[in-house]
Order: sequence, then C-alpha cells, then structure tokens
Amino acid sequence: MEGFTTTTTKASAQPLENADVLIASVETFIFDCDGVIWKGDKLIDGVPETLDMLRSKGKRLVFVTNNSTKSRKQYGKKFETLGLSVSEEEIFASSFAAAAYLKSINFPKDKKVYVIGEDGILKELELAGFQYLGGPKFGQQEDGEKKIELKPGFLMEHDKDVGAVVVGFDRYFNYYKVQYGTLCIRENPGCLFIATNRDAVTHLTDAQEWAGGGSMVGAICGSTQREPHVVGKPSTFMMDYLAVKFGILKSQICMVGDRLDTDILFGQNGGCKTLLVLSGVTTLSMLQSPNNSIQPDFYTNKISDFLASKAATV
Repeated sequence: MEGFTTTTTKASAQPLENADVLIASVETFIFDCDGVIWKGDKLIDGVPETLDMLRSKGKRLVFVTNNSTKSRKQYGKKFETLGLSVSEEEIFASSFAAAAYLKSINFPKDKKVYVIGEDGILKELELAGFQYLGGPKFGQQEDGEKKIELKPGFLMEHDKDVGAVVVGFDRYFNYYKVQYGTLCIRENPGCLFIATNRDAVTHLTDAQEWAGGGSMVGAICGSTQREPHVVGKPSTFMMDYLAVKFGILKSQICMVGDRLDTDILFGQNGGCKTLLVLSGVTTLSMLQSPNNSIQPDFYTNKISDFLASKAATV
C-alpha cells in the first residue's frame, strides 16, 4: 500500500532464565576464550565445574579464538596451566584457521607465505607443511627490528615466490613489514591477502583497550587498495570447517561469547543459537543501547550461570 512502510527489527535478547532448555536444545557449545573462559591469565569463576557439567551431559565443547599469537598447541598449554582438560582437537585459533584455509584451497606447496603476525601463525603454517617467511623473525634479523633507509634510488627487493600474505595481530609491526607485504600483494601475480581477523581493539592489559589486529590489516588495506579474505570471527570459515569436521548441524550449535561484533555475529552468520556473557567486554548497557543492532538470542552474567538451574533441580 502506498504511503505505508514496514520495518522489521530483531527481537531484543532475552535473559537466560532456563539454562536446561538451551542445553538440551543443542549438541555443541562453541566458546570464545578471553572474557568467557579466562581474563588475561586468570580463570573466570565456575568455569571448570560448568565445562564438566556440559561434558557429563554429552555435549561437544569447542573453543574458538581470534587471537592468532598462539598455535593450538600453545593454547592447549594455557588451558592446562589453568587446570582445564582440553585437547588440541577442541581448540581453533585464527592462526590455525589461516593454515586451514590455505589447505582448503590447495595453496601450492612451492609458493611461500609472508606473515605479518606472531609465532602462532608460523607454527600452524609449519604444521600444515607451508613455506613461510616474515613473522617475528625473517632471516638473521627479526623483521620487527628491520629499518628501511630511504636513500635516493633505493629499491626494496621482495620474494617473487610469495603467493599469500597473512596478516594478524603483531606487536612488532613496522614500516618494513608494511612495504614488504604491500610489494608481494601488488606485484606478485595472484598473491592472496588473508587476515586472521579485523578486531579493532584487544585487551593486552586490564587497564585499557589496545589497538587490535584490525589496525595491522587496515594498514595493508590502505597501501594495496585491496580487501582481505578474513578467516577468523565473524567470518563463517571456521564455523563451516567445524560443522564439516565434526559432522554437526549448525542449528545444533550454541555460540557463547562476550563480543557482539565478533562472537555473536559469528554465531548468527553461521545460523547458530547465540548466548552473550557479560563477563568480558560487553556490558548490559552496551547490549541494550539503541545504537546496537546485534542482538543475541540470550544473555547472562557468566557461563557458570548454566549451573544455577541444575542446582535448583537437585
């Protein structure tokens, strides 16, 4: 009808009042790590008991993080240090996702990967059998310490066999890396530009927010005028990978996270149920702000709230 417009708005998130119903409705829980399982190097209260309870009910648990600085093996050690029994097969970091993506497209083994990032990406590429250069170390000197002397007529050489540039969070980011990655993407025919994630900020300390991996990715976007293929959250690559690997329907998955624009969007993009926990970066006022368009199915204070209804039925 003329003169009338209809708008649809997503229903507001509901507080998690009956955890048992949600638990019974899915077979797999995907958990973000920082802000959900731990904060920095400190375990969040009630996590071990919650994970044990979910396992006792036969639920598959998977842990997915956008942090690319560690490999799955390194994350396994962190879980162990915190007293949690989690296998490498249950851990999916964006460092692993970068290597898994290259395998999924049959990236040629005679081509090299230039890494702007840290050790986690290098370790996962090595395990996948790919040649790489860059990262914290390149040759005899760390890339993070390399300087460019802009003398008249200076031309920076780069490896013509680089077929992909992977960019992740990098505390040793510098102009040398920007130029090297830019040359590979712009001058090597068919060179891929892959980002582990585009997180604007990260939480290196509990005192303030710090520039995230998206700032490194943004620099390369600016110099190459190219958009990357993102393999971490909220891209669905890891969700698709998990669904195939474990043979599960996405409708049988609940994504649990503390970030709206990565964790919750990741779950929604993948067609999963979503639960926001307020133990990390998102507050209730942020969730309920008129400016926020991302609404999870449910929200609760922390994952140990799963235990409340169990205790009530004992």
